[in-house]
Amino acid sequence: MEEGLEEGLEEGLDKDLADGLLDELRQAAAILDPVPAELRCSAVEAYALRDLDARLAELTFDSLIDAIPVRGVTDAPRMLTFRSGDVTVDVEVTGQGLLGQVLPPQSASIEVLGGPPTAPPTTLTSDDMGRFTSDAPPSGPFALRLRTGAEVVVTEWLRA
Repeated sequence: MEEGLEEGLEEGLDKDLADGLLDELRQAAAILDPVPAELRCSAVEAYALRDLDARLAELTFDSLIDAIPVRGVTDAPRMLTFRSGDVTVDVEVTGQGLLGQVLPPQSASIEVLGGPPTAPPTTLTSDDMGRFTSDAPPSGPFALRLRTGAEVVVTEWLRA
């Protein structure tokens, strides 16, 4: 059905009109043929298991616990180090966002998990040196999910 609308867009159908039509069709389908609650529950449970084989990265350093305090410094960034097998993730958490590096250096997709459960995770990409940044600081509990090739690593959950 969406293919026909895409063709309509190519033929000059207004994009706002097409989006409105899709929204109306979704609403009609939700009313006339709703997804059964059991099926929705099964889908959510199956989605939760998608990273079942992910390795858990252990917190090996937290500057709130392990660092020696410096006199006069009130807003020092929080430094975290996670390790799982050969993969190490160093993260600096500040009021301005996240700054981190995956070691050994490699490109990876990093998802910042946290926030309301309905919001999609923030996805970052590391460069060839393994470096990544985010301008949005995590609020509340957060974790990182790294996808490095065929491997998935998830960090422990922490409060920002």
